[in-house]
Amino acid sequence: MPKSIFVDPKEVRSKGAIHIEDIPMNQYSESISQARVQYTDKQLLGIFRDMYLIRVFESLLFDIKKYGEYRGIPFHYAGPLHLSLGQEAAAVGQAFLLSEEDLVFGSHRSHGEVLAKGLSAIRKLSDENLLSVMTEYDGGNIRDIVADASLDLVSLAEDFLIYGTLAEILALPTGFQRGLSGSMHAFFPPFGMYPNNAIVGASAPIAVGAALYKKVNKKSGIVVSNVGDGASGRGPVWEAMNFAAMDQYNTLWEEKFRGGLPIIFNFFNNFYGMGGQTVGETMAYQHLARIGAGISPTSLHAERVDGSNPLAVIDAMKRKMALLKEGKGPALLDVVTYRISPHSASDHESYRTKEEVLTWIEQDPITAYHRQLVSAGIATEEQIDQIVTSVNAKVFRIFKLCADPAITPRTIVDSDRIIEKYIYSNEKISSVGTDHCDVLTNREENPRVQKIANKSRKQTENETGIELRDAIFEAIFNKFYEDSALIAYGEEVRDWGGPYGVYEGLTEALPYHRFFNSPISESAIVATSVGYAMAGGRAVVELPFCDFLGCAGDEIFNQLAKWQFMSAGKLKLPVVLRIAIGSLYGTQHAQDFTALTAHVPGLKVIFPATPYDAKGLLTSALSGTDPVIMFESQDLYGIGERFAQQGVPTESYELPIGVPDVKRQGSDLTILTIGSALYSAVDAAERLEEYGISTEIIDARSLVPFDYEILVQSVKRQDDFFWSGMRWNVGPS
Repeated sequence: MPKSIFVDPKEVRSKGAIHIEDIPMNQYSESISQARVQYTDKQLLGIFRDMYLIRVFESLLFDIKKYGEYRGIPFHYAGPLHLSLGQEAAAVGQAFLLSEEDLVFGSHRSHGEVLAKGLSAIRKLSDENLLSVMTEYDGGNIRDIVADASLDLVSLAEDFLIYGTLAEILALPTGFQRGLSGSMHAFFPPFGMYPNNAIVGASAPIAVGAALYKKVNKKSGIVVSNVGDGASGRGPVWEAMNFAAMDQYNTLWEEKFRGGLPIIFNFFNNFYGMGGQTVGETMAYQHLARIGAGISPTSLHAERVDGSNPLAVIDAMKRKMALLKEGKGPALLDVVTYRISPHSASDHESYRTKEEVLTWIEQDPITAYHRQLVSAGIATEEQIDQIVTSVNAKVFRIFKLCADPAITPRTIVDSDRIIEKYIYSNEKISSVGTDHCDVLTNREENPRVQKIANKSRKQTENETGIELRDAIFEAIFNKFYEDSALIAYGEEVRDWGGPYGVYEGLTEALPYHRFFNSPISESAIVATSVGYAMAGGRAVVELPFCDFLGCAGDEIFNQLAKWQFMSAGKLKLPVVLRIAIGSLYGTQHAQDFTALTAHVPGLKVIFPATPYDAKGLLTSALSGTDPVIMFESQDLYGIGERFAQQGVPTESYELPIGVPDVKRQGSDLTILTIGSALYSAVDAAERLEEYGISTEIIDARSLVPFDYEILVQSVKRQDDFFWSGMRWNVGPS
């Protein structure tokens, strides 16, 4: 709700029409002979080699899944398998221009994209950086497995990539994520390949968060969100596109940060979700590129591209990347392709005819490109045969390394502690950003800070003093002056100050690129924070009511919670998600879902009930590297500090997450409280005192993790009371 944008009734009520420019479709028309002006023959041959390598790699996977062997070597693979046979040209064309600084997020069908992006990065990295990646990653273990004195550095790096990817897909402990992500989630951040997602379309808003990180922190490179055409029916994908194209990037953000996010929404359009056909059956757009017109005045620069022609895809990527670097993003590509393989190993393909599949096989992009290379005189059949032989030998060699248990073990050595080891990072990093913090004023000049300075730091008989909302503000405000990569956003947070006034004062302190209003898009709010953190930032985001947690269920339970474990600790997720529990607005705005989050592995959950605890716990959360859900009670925002003897310190301090606190000592009875129940428990304890019952009150403060020792010791002290029947009848005479 920026005051600077005036909504003029004369303008918005005036008669007119909306004009949408034509959306190009399959415009690329250059032959491979004409393309030789832009490419070397080595590059054109390399495109064929990459496509063929992906085909061989996925054919290997198909054989071991269906037949339990590959070229006579038995191998049992029981995991999921979603192949992209037939889509190789689209993957290789997309990756051709991308470097390791360009980040790609994919789907469950992204083996080819992983290999294509990795091969492209290998060719662009210096020898020094390439060697550094292989040496440092996982202690050089993968490099040592594939090492061969006869290989040059690039060939060694290719084997490193193929082995790490294959071992990960096969859930082997020497995979890139120690086998914890598997087939649907294989990735490798050092080459710019970020998590692929089993949830359809879920990578789109996460990719937007990574693009937001690049924009806010002035990092080079672009981001690509790869999803299938079936994902175009998902709400989070639409939320992602809108979030990436918000008007405020061009109207409100500071001049040096102007422009849309540097992201390409790439739809690999193979015309099927799973067994449902998108065009003609489950979707309404007829041509997927059309949906760009529903998002922005630029139609997201959308166009349809022939994904069977790698040169057409390269051409489209080149043009879209140029737009993004000029600040004119985001962009959308509808890349027409086709999977000649089933959806998965269990797919009987009852939803399409053999005639249709055979028709596409006749136009196999690898075969077609092979013929064009020979016809244009770029390669002879003998040269093509040499590439084919070499690739088959390379992939087979890597497979044999994976299949040999003496080289590649089948189980993780410390598997009995694997969850404990990776579920939380438990690291402390005061600042994940290394740049100067962009702020608008000095801390002392802030009007909210000055207002709080006039309050008592502890509740007195005549004054509430510093309130819980003030304590939350102080923790966030202070961190903004310490961590340049910290941003905060949510619904109605800027200018209005958020629904409960917590953010009042931040508007005066922070520029738009660090603190802004998001759309009413709960899925995108959470998912973008995941991507922002994955890419290297720290975010505080907010859901104004606990009930809205259901609107972001996947993003909280599957994305925010899982990626540290699924990456074997390689990724960090320093995100704080603030959620208010209501009591004022009826049934759909007053539910308490703390138990849901507490039962999801990977999330830390805190619920402070006092200003002292709120500031200390939130400061800890903002200095850690784990995702933290912070519940807040609407009933408590205006409450003062009644328990901490010295009140709430003005300076920053941390309280350990997971340690409960004794708020009142007692010898007969123990009450454990969560959230606002603390104050009801205090009232109950005072009433019980009238009956001679001394009550100890322990405030949990944190739900996950939780140190039971304080509670256990308290209960042990109460044993005599519980087992002495005579005590139950004691009361006032």
